[in-house]
Amino acid sequence: MQTKQTKLSPSLCIDAVFGNLSFDQACQATAQANISTIEFWSWWDKDLTVLQAAVNRYDLSISCCCTKFISLVDAEQRGAYLQALSDSIAVAKELKIKTIISQVGDFIAGVPREQQKQSLIDGLTAAAPLLEAADITLVVEPLNELVDHPGYYLIKSAEAFDIIKQISSPNVKVLFDIYHQQISEGNIINNILANIDYIGHFHAAGHPGRHELQHGEINYPEIFSAIKQTNFSGYIGLEYWPLTDNTTESLQEVVRWLE
Repeated sequence: MQTKQTKLSPSLCIDAVFGNLSFDQACQATAQANISTIEFWSWWDKDLTVLQAAVNRYDLSISCCCTKFISLVDAEQRGAYLQALSDSIAVAKELKIKTIISQVGDFIAGVPREQQKQSLIDGLTAAAPLLEAADITLVVEPLNELVDHPGYYLIKSAEAFDIIKQISSPNVKVLFDIYHQQISEGNIINNILANIDYIGHFHAAGHPGRHELQHGEINYPEIFSAIKQTNFSGYIGLEYWPLTDNTTESLQEVVRWLE
């Protein structure tokens, strides 16, 4: 690995951390925490004009948002998925977002897993030219099934990386959620370092509880230190539900870890 970075860039998920605030309040609180980038989940149920005004008011940028939650493992839904992705790309270009998050759908009972995996690969292969033309990266997210997402198809990072390698597009990568992967598989640092070239975005939260990064069993300063030694140039998305009222102070500490 190359030692290129001295700091990592935080991106704050306003839907999680500041979900009870208005766009203006959330963007102001983000800026007060010394963070200059936000992200959010769904775009289709938000007033994007109001959101963009708040982002501009506090001199922020937006790192990523989600595309619609349409199954990739169900081949019959591929057309709907690609249409929704086209819509998401148009929104991303309007908001100057360079990364779109995609989930893959739940496991389909009675259908062989390999068949569902091939549908996923075929869907992402069809999506790649749309993304490359727009210069936008799609990041596919494995989730844990033990706590938060029972029934979800893509659980472990190894399968996610295998799928992404078969797509062979620089615009299709993995969203490595450290919280989810601690639950699903552990071995966080080794899995990150071995696959850093296939990771387009990170998410982080404490475990157990999905609260502040300072709580729980995950040693985030060590994980961030390891990532700094790679060529990763994306964002560390802070996606958690605050446990205490000292959100600004805890976020500022995480920013210091990243620096």
